Amino acid sequence: MLVTGPSGAGRSTAINALEDLGYEVIDNLPLSLLPRLLDGPPPSRPLALGLDVRNRDFSTDGLIAAIDGLGRRVDVIAQVLYVDAAVEELVRRYSETRRRHPLALAGPPLAGIQKERDLLMPIRARADVLIDSTGLTVHDTRAEVDKWFASPDGRFLGVTVHSFSYKRGLPRGLDIVMDCRFLRNPHWDADLRALDGRDAAVSTYVAADPRFDPFFEKIKGLADLLLPAYKEEGKTHLSIGFGCTGGQHRSVTLAERLSEALAQDGWQVSKRHREMERRDAHVVGNKGLHG
Repeated sequence: MLVTGPSGAGRSTAINALEDLGYEVIDNLPLSLLPRLLDGPPPSRPLALGLDVRNRDFSTDGLIAAIDGLGRRVDVIAQVLYVDAAVEELVRRYSETRRRHPLALAGPPLAGIQKERDLLMPIRARADVLIDSTGLTVHDTRAEVDKWFASPDGRFLGVTVHSFSYKRGLPRGLDIVMDCRFLRNPHWDADLRALDGRDAAVSTYVAADPRFDPFFEKIKGLADLLLPAYKEEGKTHLSIGFGCTGGQHRSVTLAERLSEALAQDGWQVSKRHREMERRDAHVVGNKGLHG
C-alpha cells in the first residue's frame, strides 16, 4: 500500500491506522530503496509505505514510475491510498498548528499547499482509494481507513466507481468499463450544458431516456453477481468505470447512481469523477494565481 497525499491532509493518520490493522509500516521511504525492499525476503505482513514531498528523492515522475513498475510485477499486489483535503481546510489546519509548510518554509502556507497539490495531481489521478479528510477529525479519518481496509472475516472488498471522458482515454486500473454514450446527452440542452451529472436536473434528464432503467438494472445485477464472488476470491479492490463523450453528464449520473445503490447494499464505495476533479483543480489553480 503506497500512502500519499498533501501535507496536513492526514497521511500520517492513515499510516498509523494501517499499522494498527496489522500492516508493516515504513514512512518516508526513499523511492530509490523500494526495489531493494521488494527484492528482499517476502514480508510476513502487508506493507504500507508512506510517501510525500519530504522524501529525500521524491518526484512525481519517480512515483508514477514506481507505481507502473509495481503493476508489472506478478509477485506484488499494489494499491495507492491518497488522503486529500480541500485547500481551505489545509490552510486552516496550518494556521491552527502554526506549522510551516515543507514547500513554503519562508512564506505563507497557501503557496506551498498549491505547489504541492500541483505536484501530486497526477498521483491523485492514479489512486485506487481516495479519502477526503475535509471536515473530518483525526478519529474520523482513522475510521475511514478502517472502513476500507478492516474486515471482521479478513476479506474486504472496496469498490471505486469512476466517470470519465473517452476523449481523454480510459483511467488506468479499471476492472469493468461501461460505455454510456448511447444515452441522451444533456450537452445539447442549453440549460443543462454547464451542469454535471451530480445535479438533479441533469440526472433526471439522463434517466428519462427509455434505455436508462434497463441498462442500469443490468449493471446493478452484474455488480450484485460479481462483488460477492470477488470478495470470496480474496480480491480487495474493484474499479468500475462509466465513460461518455465529455465525462460530465451521462457517465457522472451513472457513477452517482451505482455508487449510491452499492453503498445502500453495504459495500464500501468511493466515487471518482475524473473530469470534474480536473476542472475543480483548474479552478483552484486560477484562484491561487489571482490571489
